[in-house]
Amino acid sequence: MVTQQVLRPQAQAAVFLVLTVREGSEAAVREVLADIPGLTRAVGFRSPVDGLSTVVGIGAELWDRTYDLPRPAGLHPFEEIAGHRHRAVSTPGDLLIHLRAGRADLCFELARQIMSRLSGHADVVDEVHGFAYFERRDLLGFVDGTENPEGDDAVDAVTIGDEDPAYAGGSYVLVQKYLHDLAAWDAISVEEQERVIGRTKLDDIELADDVKPVNSHVALNTVEDDDGNDLDIVRHNMPFGSVGDAEFGTYFIGYAADPAVIELMLRNMFIGRPPGTYDRILDFSTAITGSLFFVPTVAFLEDPPSAPVAAVTASAESPAAAPDDGSLGIGSLHPRATQEALS
Repeated sequence: MVTQQVLRPQAQAAVFLVLTVREGSEAAVREVLADIPGLTRAVGFRSPVDGLSTVVGIGAELWDRTYDLPRPAGLHPFEEIAGHRHRAVSTPGDLLIHLRAGRADLCFELARQIMSRLSGHADVVDEVHGFAYFERRDLLGFVDGTENPEGDDAVDAVTIGDEDPAYAGGSYVLVQKYLHDLAAWDAISVEEQERVIGRTKLDDIELADDVKPVNSHVALNTVEDDDGNDLDIVRHNMPFGSVGDAEFGTYFIGYAADPAVIELMLRNMFIGRPPGTYDRILDFSTAITGSLFFVPTVAFLEDPPSAPVAAVTASAESPAAAPDDGSLGIGSLHPRATQEALS
């Protein structure tokens, strides 16, 4: 399976495309989405070892215009979060195309092929080319993604289950583009940077609870359910930048079975827990985009049902709804495939 592989090892290169779809182009776009698995296979076949993969996310407004089906339970336009000093902005986005590979040229070629098919029907409102940076660090110099869950925990964190049976096997993805003020960041000491993040910079070790500030990035992104169990998401963040434009940033991309988990993390960051203790990283990093998408299964993407939701539910529960490879239809979301992919 070459697309909708939410759970993959960290890639060396990525392209993120956020698109808006022109009025009247919904049917054409739906046909192109069905062909994306084939396009991914065609481009990825040139260098199978580099693991080209695609994830397509669909925004709430495009969903309503395109599919004669109820929205997935967690799908809605991303709502702006306004804190005392900082805002998580909401920006337009009908489609997210997330491309990953071991080489940048594969991502670029697939992006070019997809946009050629969408020409006249969709417009790029944000395009980011991400790259792996030293030791999986962001441009602030800290390792990013250390706390991602693994194995079955990762599958559970990103896979919609019985709580929304019509769309079981799918996922949600929330993206934000952050720009860093590296001059201000570099002006503070490494020790102060570590208190902002909540981890040591060189060794990537989380600070002890008695020294970790309550407004550190790590403290505010640790969330639990009512029973005290950690609530996880899977991040595939990538650095990006332009030296000539003095633009340096992190593209945040978080996958979850329930987008409310990511939204809770963002409220902690921008409003604070308790209110006022906002994430200090926001004094150095500004969110300039924000959009939420539903990630359907491959089966849905290639042959979206037109039946009422009850029939969709029955189809999702039928073995016939799954692809021939025995997966759940969302690539390595299948536990076995996930463990293989992450090993």
